[in-house]
Amino acid sequence: MSALDFLASTPLAAVLCALVLGLLVGSFLNVVIHRLPIMMQREWRAQAREMLELPGEPQESRYNLMVPASRCPQCDHQIRAWENVPVVSWLMLRGRCSACKAGISSRYPLVELATGLLSAWLVWHFGVTWQAGAMLVLTWGLIAMSMIDADHQLLPDALVLPLLWLGLIVNSYGLFTTLSDALWGAVFGYLSLWSVFWVFKLVTGKEGMGYGDFKLLAMLGAWGGWQVLPLTILLSSLVGAVLGLILLRLRNADGGTPIPFGPYLAVAGWIALIWGDWITGAYLQVAGFR
Repeated sequence: MSALDFLASTPLAAVLCALVLGLLVGSFLNVVIHRLPIMMQREWRAQAREMLELPGEPQESRYNLMVPASRCPQCDHQIRAWENVPVVSWLMLRGRCSACKAGISSRYPLVELATGLLSAWLVWHFGVTWQAGAMLVLTWGLIAMSMIDADHQLLPDALVLPLLWLGLIVNSYGLFTTLSDALWGAVFGYLSLWSVFWVFKLVTGKEGMGYGDFKLLAMLGAWGGWQVLPLTILLSSLVGAVLGLILLRLRNADGGTPIPFGPYLAVAGWIALIWGDWITGAYLQVAGFR
């Protein structure tokens, strides 16, 4: 019996493995969330200097998702292996650096825990299937995108576009919807927000959202088909409006303060992809259409 056969026949073992895998991936996602925007900024700066024919900057040390090793931003203490165990290390260290005792943000273990729990739930829901594997990759990507957008109001093409293509690829095998529905989901997903963007800009002279939001909705359409778009837009708008107002009040900010829309789109699209048919059916039944 292969390992996959064993996991398929033992749901509890599969869920526990997914939990551990998710915790490890969550730890890596923390690195992606922190480093990818810095890597992009370095690349943009280098390209700008090249286009403007300015002298190059002094040679910067190598910086990517793998190097340099993680360090405390306060005292430059290199994080050792035992200090990097997802969730457990943060609890053992009581949320503080082992060297300088500076506080470590609770967001790190929360991202790890959320990734682990969502991964475990997906395997419990879908079983040991190709659908579960695909949804794991999508969920991990959405977590990274959401956190980067929350921090920098940026949805990196390096994350969005590969997942858009992956959605079309998995649906070429009919994993979640037909390839035709996935293709038109990507098209309508992009054009719907693109249209809203330009109408809003023509009326107000301001930009209401970024181009990354168009691509993110196109990506969600590529995974779930055009059918998930109405529910995704509705849920993200409702949640975004409510939480946006709450955040503005908590920050004592005015209505002109930009609020990232990507996290709301990501959560709404994830919900629509998994429960979209059930939610739509329940609504139609309550509304008396069934």
